[in-house]
Amino acid sequence: MTPSKPMRADARRNRARILAAAEEAFAERGTSASTEEVADRAGVAIGTVFRHFPTKRDLLAAIMKEVRGSLIDRAEALIADGDPGTAFFDYFTFLVERSTKVGTVVSLLAEEGTPIEPGEQIRALTHTFGSLLDAARDAGTVRPEVRLDEVMALLTGTVHGALAAGWSDDLRHRTVTLILDALRAH
Repeated sequence: MTPSKPMRADARRNRARILAAAEEAFAERGTSASTEEVADRAGVAIGTVFRHFPTKRDLLAAIMKEVRGSLIDRAEALIADGDPGTAFFDYFTFLVERSTKVGTVVSLLAEEGTPIEPGEQIRALTHTFGSLLDAARDAGTVRPEVRLDEVMALLTGTVHGALAAGWSDDLRHRTVTLILDALRAH
């Protein structure tokens, strides 16, 4: 596949299915997830996986690239939806849920010695999240004294806690609810 030649529609669909299956497999099974399992889950031949992703590291890096893009895309969709009162809260919840699902991928990349450099995507994410916070404060749904650095600290702590301690879905949901309730304007 050359960079100048666009991917066929079926190849794009296969690639998307492989990435979704890989994310799911690594989240469930960690390092024991195999490329063969990814192929089975995606409904493609193992050769198709290797054609798109020659190494496991390539597959993990592609998952992270997709995740970064989806985080920004989700924020932009919430902003475009025009409901600032709920967009901030929905996005905080989405970030925690999404992060806990890809935490294994991040760990696997780190174990392989692949540096995770968030760079521009995380700066864009923080900027976009700041826009959601500003809009929610202006709409009167978030307390006026809440600052972006505080929100990012709460988000980081929640994600780290959920990943490091292996929180259950119920505990994660209750914790996010408590944090968001504390941020709401009364």
